[in-house]
Amino acid sequence: MASLHLGFRLDPKTGKPGPDRLVVDSGDLTTHGVIVGMTGSGKTGLGVVLIEEALLAGIPCLVLDPKGDMGNLLLSFPDLDAASFRPWVNEDDARSEGLSLDEYAQRTATIWREGLDASGIGPDRIRALREAADFAVYTPGSKAGIPLNVVGSLRAPELPWDSEAETLREEIEGTVTSLLGLVGIAADPLSSREHVLLSNLIENAWRAGQDLDLGALIGQVVTPPIRKLGVFEIDAFFAPADRTELAMKLNALVASPSFAAWGAGQSLDPATLLRTPEGKPRCAIVYLAHLSDPERQFVVTLLLSKLVTWMRGQPGTSDLRVLAYMDEVFGFVPPTAVPPAKKPILTIFKQGRAFGVGMVLSTQNPVDLDYKAMSNAGTWLVGRLQTERDKARVLEGLRSAAGATDVETLDVRVGALQKRQFLLVSAKGSAPALFGTRWAMSYLRGPLTKDQIETLTEGLPRPDAEPAQAAAAPAPEPAADESAVAPTVADDVPVRFLDPAAPWAAQVGAASGGSRLQAFLAARVSLRYDDAKAALDHAEEWEALYGPLDGGLDLDSETHVDYDDRDFRAEPPSTGGYVLPQAEIGEASFFRDASRRIQQRQVDGQALEIQRNPSLKLYSRPGETPEQFARRCDEAAQMEADRETAKIRDRLEARRDRLENALETSRRRVEEAEASARSHQTTELLAGAGSILGALLGGRRSTRSIANSVGTAASRRGVSARAAERKRTAEAKAQQKEDELADLEQELLDEVAEIDARWQEAAADVDTISIRAEAADVRVTQLTLLWVPTA
Repeated sequence: MASLHLGFRLDPKTGKPGPDRLVVDSGDLTTHGVIVGMTGSGKTGLGVVLIEEALLAGIPCLVLDPKGDMGNLLLSFPDLDAASFRPWVNEDDARSEGLSLDEYAQRTATIWREGLDASGIGPDRIRALREAADFAVYTPGSKAGIPLNVVGSLRAPELPWDSEAETLREEIEGTVTSLLGLVGIAADPLSSREHVLLSNLIENAWRAGQDLDLGALIGQVVTPPIRKLGVFEIDAFFAPADRTELAMKLNALVASPSFAAWGAGQSLDPATLLRTPEGKPRCAIVYLAHLSDPERQFVVTLLLSKLVTWMRGQPGTSDLRVLAYMDEVFGFVPPTAVPPAKKPILTIFKQGRAFGVGMVLSTQNPVDLDYKAMSNAGTWLVGRLQTERDKARVLEGLRSAAGATDVETLDVRVGALQKRQFLLVSAKGSAPALFGTRWAMSYLRGPLTKDQIETLTEGLPRPDAEPAQAAAAPAPEPAADESAVAPTVADDVPVRFLDPAAPWAAQVGAASGGSRLQAFLAARVSLRYDDAKAALDHAEEWEALYGPLDGGLDLDSETHVDYDDRDFRAEPPSTGGYVLPQAEIGEASFFRDASRRIQQRQVDGQALEIQRNPSLKLYSRPGETPEQFARRCDEAAQMEADRETAKIRDRLEARRDRLENALETSRRRVEEAEASARSHQTTELLAGAGSILGALLGGRRSTRSIANSVGTAASRRGVSARAAERKRTAEAKAQQKEDELADLEQELLDEVAEIDARWQEAAADVDTISIRAEAADVRVTQLTLLWVPTA
């Protein structure tokens, strides 16, 4: 807890500052403060003193400077010599005093030295201030000071959505309201289509952890990554043509050369703005004097919304962690209207105490301050007021905010205030105190111009400076053929985005995370091949991509792929610029002509090749391999060969049957003849041998009788010889029949071999023919404009 020395209490007798110091505990400012005073009352000087004390206490300060006075904080000169003051004294003031610049600078240096001396401040204290903090002047929309990247402020915060959804939505609401104000749209967060759409787009990206910038947001306006808003389809809630009109308004803002500086410089990150990388406190002055009223609202809303989000991520503390100071709050917290910046200001007033974030608002227009909203302010510093009406409004605020009851006494005290005198009223319950401000260590030369800001910050280290070796390289300019907004596509033409994970994505150069979206044409074609002679009626469907369309439609870029709906997304990627195609994709005639050309290309160049066997009058079928068709031809040839062989079999079967019957008869006769011959031979042997032996050995027979016996035996031997002859004849006939049957079988084998060879040759008689589809049989059934992410 630090004591902030603001000045010296007034001596009740003289009404002049006395020796008693007036200090405010830094912790008191966690309940915030309000400084009110007319022009010339010294409220700007009091604000400078308050900030000087906070910086000396190691408290970083975020200073919003609508008028341009707070850059004076950089005009502190430890030597207090005329040379230090001379570049900053006002030439008109010197002239009106009848002094040269050197003389006027010398007088100013003397006044400042004496004033600081009277406040007990010497050069060492000034050096301590300069060493205690880093000083930076940020100039959004300009490079006079340190540029502030406002366009890049749509980065996803690190707060969790589960517990901080309200805080994050308040940041989105303020951002969208002020952004629409820049393009002249006074949007109600609840009823404006524009506000609802932009808010949902930002929330959708942030919930997914995706950063946005203004260009990416404009692209999503045209092709939203969400299907519904509430219960309605997005096209029903906000028609594509109306969305394009909104995108054009926002794009006109981005396309303006004067808006380029809004996307350069330090990011709107409170942690980076409030401290150096080494942890040193910073006095971050955001210079707003050069901006229009809507631009000021835009910057203040974004900056304070970011501060609220950052604040919600900090641990709690009872001491002052950060001081946010706004030098002129006129138009930001009015009593009736609700400008975009009012909500984050009131959020800080309500919630900042728990996180050690204090805010002090200063104004010379007390009538325009919402005192009911200021009821959380615990410290009031009231200076001279211009009118009784102003005084009445301030007293009303003191009664409601600080709990003041003796309003009449306060009325008298406020009415008696002189320049640089203030009434301190605290909600802590301590008695109101009158005091005169101490002398500011910073030279209060008045509002600074942009040129003076540029001179003032020249040579100072810039937080966003790149390393020396990288600084020499100019930042890459966006490609001239790219746009953050998707080009308009003809009505009724589907627009899709290729999923880089599709199996065939690499064939068309798709890259995961690619930053360039190139236009391709995805075509689905149906063909019918019809040939009566081949008995063919075949339909097929295939898909192809043509592109990129950067140089128009090139049919030779045709890439056949097997895509389906799973390969395409309806939502665009969160980042990436659209490469503007030369093809006139916004005209329906382009797609009609593309369909006709693709159809004619297929008629002229596409053919179905099949195999043919003219000998067998066979044709292959689509998808049938040459091996399969060869087997089918061989089977057909074998069937034909079998039919011919069957006819030969029928013709020779009767001859074979006759020969087989004759052979059987011959074999039977051989067997009979053989049996007869064996019988006669046995009889002859037995009878002949007995009679001769009987006759010879009987002793009683005569020689004649014996000779007759021999004759009878000889006769029997003749019969046996004839039987043997008959056997030989039968065997010869049987052999003849066997030979004739063998000849018949050989004749059959020869004819079958000739038939088989002839049909084998027929089976091998195969050639290839092409069948073309007629124009009426080729149809382009679907054309899709496909955006492909490429590196």
